[in-house]
Amino acid sequence: MFGPALICAFVDLVFGSFDYQFGTLYGFRPIVVAPVVGLLLGDVQMGLTLGASLELLFLGSVSIGAYVPPDATSAGILCTAYAILLGFDAETAVALAMPIGSIMIALSNLFSPVTNGLSGLAPTYAAAGQDKKIVGLHWLIALIYVPIKFAVIYAAVYFGSDAVGWVLDVVPDFVLTGFSIAANMLPVMGFAMLGRMIFTKSLMPFFFLGFLLTAYANIPVLGVALIAVIIGIEKAGIFDQRKPALAAEGDDDDDF
Repeated sequence: MFGPALICAFVDLVFGSFDYQFGTLYGFRPIVVAPVVGLLLGDVQMGLTLGASLELLFLGSVSIGAYVPPDATSAGILCTAYAILLGFDAETAVALAMPIGSIMIALSNLFSPVTNGLSGLAPTYAAAGQDKKIVGLHWLIALIYVPIKFAVIYAAVYFGSDAVGWVLDVVPDFVLTGFSIAANMLPVMGFAMLGRMIFTKSLMPFFFLGFLLTAYANIPVLGVALIAVIIGIEKAGIFDQRKPALAAEGDDDDDF
């Protein structure tokens, strides 16, 4: 398990930890990391399947206020690795995603007092105009967090694979069937969480438009997505070449 564990740890390092340090490019999402793990471990199909399924699950799982969502990056990497290394199906892997993500974010929170305490120095440095100290603080936090996360992912694959395999071997078949049923329901929960955040009166017509196009016009999901892109471009006015009218020079008021 040394090789696969090292691969998974490096995937998290490049697409997870470093992504946060360089501006959050969203390379840490399951739809990115799961196919990469699948490619490196020799099962691209499983990586693509889990990437899409887990992205649906974590689609509406975002940090709002004090709520910290489960670790989608770790869940994507570990579920894909376990499915490929242990040979179980995608439904079981998806069912394990939420518990794995919750455990990983709980482990991360153990070190939050340290990193949050250091982050509290940034406003002081900013008020004093000490920009170099802010940059140094940013990389100091990375120096603390990144190696710890690397070690956790490595250990989860190296030591956790056997434990997960043993649990799945002793679990009765009806429990695994329940996992499969739950896995089919979890993406719906992700969509529901996302819809609850973005469902407004102005967006409601587009929601029903997508439903009608799929249900009655039999347009596939890709076609509906392309129509949505066209509508989004038009609403944003990306290709609108009209220039705003310039205000006339001087005072045009003439009362006499």
